Amino acid sequence: MRRIKLGLPKGSLNTPGRGNTESLFLDAGYEIKGYTPTRESDRGLRIANDPEIDLYLTRPQSAPSELSRGLLDIAVIGADWVREETLDRASDITFLADLEYGGARLVAAAPREHPADDLTAFFQAEAERASPIICYTEYLNLTRSHFLKNPGYQERFGQKAPLVLVRGITEGENEQVQVINSDGVTEGYIAKGAALVVDNTQTGSTLRAYGLKEIDQLMTSTAGLYGGATLERDAWKAEKARDISDHLLGVVTARKYNDVKFNVPKARFEELMAYLESHHLYSQHPTITEAGDWYAVNIVVPKETWPKISRELKRDFEASAIVRSDLKQLIP
Repeated sequence: MRRIKLGLPKGSLNTPGRGNTESLFLDAGYEIKGYTPTRESDRGLRIANDPEIDLYLTRPQSAPSELSRGLLDIAVIGADWVREETLDRASDITFLADLEYGGARLVAAAPREHPADDLTAFFQAEAERASPIICYTEYLNLTRSHFLKNPGYQERFGQKAPLVLVRGITEGENEQVQVINSDGVTEGYIAKGAALVVDNTQTGSTLRAYGLKEIDQLMTSTAGLYGGATLERDAWKAEKARDISDHLLGVVTARKYNDVKFNVPKARFEELMAYLESHHLYSQHPTITEAGDWYAVNIVVPKETWPKISRELKRDFEASAIVRSDLKQLIP
C-alpha cells in the first residue's frame, strides 16, 4: 500500500483555545488516535480509517527542514516557521492550504521602561551603548533580515550583518548586535540583561507579564498545510496531499457557515429562489423537498449574516420551522 508521511505539531498548535489540530482532523472525518492535546504520543499515533496516511509528531521549528529533506511529505506548520526556514533562499516547500487557526504575530519587544516605541528609535537610542545589543530569539533568520532592513540599524551599522550565534556557531560581522538562539523562555532573557527579544505572541499578555513592550512587528502567522520535496517527484503523494487538503479546507469553510432548514409556501418559492441566488445562500444548489403546499428548503448561511437572513426569511417569505445547525465539513 502506498503511504504519505504527515507531520502533526505538538504544542501550541494542538491546544484548545489557540488551535486544536486534533479537532480539525476529527471534523474532517479522520478517526485520529493518540493525538489528544497535551497527551500526544508517537506510540499509537494513527488515522484508523485511512491506512494510507502515516502520522508523525514534529516540532514546528524542525518541520520545514524535514519537509525539505523528504523526512515528511506534508505537515501542519505555522507560516512563521516556514518563512524562517525558507527566507531569502530557494525552497521546495509548497503551500497547500491556510487552515486559519493558531494566529500569532512575530514581534520585537524591549523592556517597558525603554524610551523607544519602535525599532528604529530603539537603535537610535542605543547609539552610545558600549556593550553589544543582545537579542534572544528562536527566529534567527527573520530577526537578522529584519534588523538589516531597519532604518535605525542602517543609520548606525550600514549593511554589516548582525552576529548570529547558535551553540558556538557564529555568522555575521557586526559584533555590536548579537542575535542569539533562545533555548528557554525567550521573554525571560530580558531580566538577565538582554536588550530585546523577538518572539511570537497572540495577545501580548505574556510579554506584559515579563515587563516588556512591543516595539515592532515582523509578520503575522497562521497554521497551514505545507508540502515537501517529495510531492514534486511522486504523483500519487501529490494527489493524496490534495485530497487531505480538500478535507481540511472543508472544515475551515464549514466553520464559517450555518446549515439551515426551513419550510416555505409554494406561492413564495420563486421569490425565495431569486433571493437565495442573489445572496449566494447555497454552495451549488439548495436542497428542495416538496410537501403538499410547502417546500422544505436546506441552505448554508454565513454565520456573520445569520440574524439578518433569518429575519428576512420569516418576514419576506413566510418561512417557518427554521432549524439552524453547525456544519462539520463543506467540501466544494
